[in-house]
Amino acid sequence: MRVLLIDDHALFRFGLQELLERRGIEVVAAVGDATAGVQKVAETQPDVVLLDMRMPQLSGLELLRQLRAANQAMPIAMLTTSAEERDVIDSLQGGAQGYLLKDMEPDVLIAALGDIVQGKTVVAPELAIVLAKAVQGEAKVAQVQSGIADLTPREQEILCHLAEGQSNKAIARRLGISDGTVKLHVKAILRKLDVHSRVEAAVIAVERGMCERLPMRDANSTG
Repeated sequence: MRVLLIDDHALFRFGLQELLERRGIEVVAAVGDATAGVQKVAETQPDVVLLDMRMPQLSGLELLRQLRAANQAMPIAMLTTSAEERDVIDSLQGGAQGYLLKDMEPDVLIAALGDIVQGKTVVAPELAIVLAKAVQGEAKVAQVQSGIADLTPREQEILCHLAEGQSNKAIARRLGISDGTVKLHVKAILRKLDVHSRVEAAVIAVERGMCERLPMRDANSTG
């Protein structure tokens, strides 16, 4: 296995290089900045790149994207101290095949590198829950977006009245329809948005600025 290290902390970089070489892994280069990293990746074409997340000038995430834009297709694994959900997601979406933590046990790190070189995507075990929550969150966002798209014009209008905090009776009076009809529309809105309360539906409408885009009927309108 041929590994390229890119990390701006010299002591960590040299220590990891020595650790890997003692385990029979070839370290083709160990560099401390993004510019040298880009050059060495092109020159050495390693089996895997180990890339620090936090670096001056150009972050690891920016360097990852730059390498992918340059059509460097070898596996790249982030090796970092950050357990932030956004860093994990952004790295994987940016083309990383691994997200590993610097406090991993050496044997676990080396096993992870072997899996990554074989084409697997590896995330540090302690980040599995973080990743699962993030994926669930993104799925929820997609579900809400789909639900919004399914709303009829009348349901969108009623949703905006909900966002104003109006009761069913007030909405019915304003739109010139019956309370029962409003109730049916509200039920459909909650089902399509997959929420359980009027408040949750109203929050979605406000957060997405839906009602700013929709013409509101005059308070005296009966149509």
